[in-house]
Amino acid sequence: MSDPQHSVDVLIPAYNAAATIESAVASIQRQTLAAIQIHVVDDGSTDETPAILARMAAADPRIRVHSKANGGIVHALNHGLDFCEAEFLARHDADDLAYPERLQTQVEYLRAHPDVIAVGAKARHIDQAGEPVGTVADLGSPDQSDPDHIPSREPYIIHPLLTVRREALRRAGGYRYVVHSEDTDLYWRLSAEGRLENLPVILADYRLHDGSISGASAANGRIMAVSSQLAGLSARRRRDGRTDIEFSRDRLARLKAADGMAAVVAAGAEGLDEDERTYLRRAAAAKLLELTTYRPYDLTLEDAAFVRQALADGLSGVPDERRRVLERHVKGAAARLAASGKWKIAAALLTPRLVPGFLARTAMRIGVPKGLHRFVQRRGTRAAHGSS
Repeated sequence: MSDPQHSVDVLIPAYNAAATIESAVASIQRQTLAAIQIHVVDDGSTDETPAILARMAAADPRIRVHSKANGGIVHALNHGLDFCEAEFLARHDADDLAYPERLQTQVEYLRAHPDVIAVGAKARHIDQAGEPVGTVADLGSPDQSDPDHIPSREPYIIHPLLTVRREALRRAGGYRYVVHSEDTDLYWRLSAEGRLENLPVILADYRLHDGSISGASAANGRIMAVSSQLAGLSARRRRDGRTDIEFSRDRLARLKAADGMAAVVAAGAEGLDEDERTYLRRAAAAKLLELTTYRPYDLTLEDAAFVRQALADGLSGVPDERRRVLERHVKGAAARLAASGKWKIAAALLTPRLVPGFLARTAMRIGVPKGLHRFVQRRGTRAAHGSS
């Protein structure tokens, strides 16, 4: 049973997190707001995670460990929610570090702003060893969300920095199987319950490493690109009073089994109408392009060809300002690819009219090597000078 005196339940899913779980939980134990309970869901770990958690729970009665067979993060989160009874629910991850004032700052804000149902904050990026990498995640206001945008403009909060009124989370329905975008989908549904805010303060260290769910591989990036846009389409359906998209485990399995961006989009498009399929194709292409700017993977040749075709097919109806942003993303991605020697993939991404901007960006990165001259020659003198 939960302690009726505590005001915050902290929910931490963990799977094979032995390297970081102790420091992550300890950062919650050190919170200035002490009236909390810490619910750690061990999702079938096979390393030393269970032993570490058992030792920590024996020393601190606020820690409750809930062990279960491995079922993935959505199942783990919903399992943990069953044990949460406090006024507020805070998320934390098994590899991140909360600053001591995190919970107190967020709860005080929620109490002072009854129209706000959930808050996040900024996070400093650290590497796998816990050292700062020099960047900070500073998200915009969730109020700027737009499910019609390309890609959808999400009402996003950094997930391990989410603190939410538990009753609003219950009304929203908890987590759904929107693979690698279960947080985005939740935020769209929470937005219908009240306002979401990102506080303008750094309240945690967010670990970047190859084992991160969203940063593990290009395959996961493709799934995230599609799932995040499906979450936006789902929000659009609810807004328009239509039957919502069903996010079943079967859909999840089909997405994971798909090979290549075109196949992932096709799997995600099942059950959508023609307009939704058209939107998904170009929005997912734009999202994949966006993800490569801050995730540890690059486009493959097949990805680049898909993105080029999807955006070429779909940009005619996009407002000029947004089209220019997408074209900047294309030129930037191509320049990064060229700088790493992936000229063929860069070429597959570009239309002739984008070549001049690509050349300028690449020159700033690496100068104008022989390979670049050969690339320009293949694309044609006319394209290199800006003609369509």
